Amino acid sequence: MPAGRTNGNRTGRGGPVAGVPAGGVPASGEPAAGSAGAGVPEQARAAAFAPDSLVLNGKLPLWYQVSQSLRASILGRPQDAPARLPTEEQLARHYGVGVLTMRQALKELESEGLISRQRRHGTFIEPRARRGRPVRVLGSVDAIVAQQSGELTTVLGHGPGAVPGELAHHFPDCTEVVGYRRLRRDAVTGEPVNWAENTVRPEVAARVDAADLERWPMTKILRDTAGVSIARITDTVEARLADPTTAALLRVPLLSPILHFTGVTYDTGGRVVDVARIHYRGDRFSFSVTVDAD
Repeated sequence: MPAGRTNGNRTGRGGPVAGVPAGGVPASGEPAAGSAGAGVPEQARAAAFAPDSLVLNGKLPLWYQVSQSLRASILGRPQDAPARLPTEEQLARHYGVGVLTMRQALKELESEGLISRQRRHGTFIEPRARRGRPVRVLGSVDAIVAQQSGELTTVLGHGPGAVPGELAHHFPDCTEVVGYRRLRRDAVTGEPVNWAENTVRPEVAARVDAADLERWPMTKILRDTAGVSIARITDTVEARLADPTTAALLRVPLLSPILHFTGVTYDTGGRVVDVARIHYRGDRFSFSVTVDAD
């Protein structure tokens, strides 16, 4: 079987990375805190970054699933998170994959400029690893989480309301839904890059803490915090012209081109639990799609 493939569902171990205690102190065999070379921050020498867990599936290459999950963890990390990653072996045990698969996932993130590898010192998150990247759609929930992570997010407002007419067919059994509005800005320049509207079923919204939206995309919150079993997400991307609200929020001229993204999230019961409508600045994003021929 080719490296990075599996025939069945597999679950990464999750929790603290194997061999790295909860406090993030490197395991035995790692370079000691004082042995890192010049230019490596003290925090990076003393602690290891703890990525999120991952449920693996057999439909996509393992290296891709792992790289997207780790990418989302890196882009959504707190400002004070350690910069140093655990070793390849520790990460492989954490995700439940082989070392060669883990190495391929890390190589992908290194090629994007998210991490750097320093001989004898370890692997480190690049300080500027919050820049927006072209969206690559390959069909995993973690890919969706990753593409929505990495910007500074401000919650503009949230609350219950009537079902919007254009979304009524998604919520036929609801008389009311809960809406969330967010503005995302580049973490380095502070420039607005997109704004999002999420429309969520009220019983699901009751388990969503709006404060979490300042760190994580709604997809991650629905899956990991609200406990929604996501079956699929249907995405549509189209070109539109900026209306007055979008023009003001994104600081672009009225009627200038924008990319309008609609993501409809279904649970395993076939119900729509969330409709995300995201308005991207056309000069800041590009979309690429990879089709697996297998």
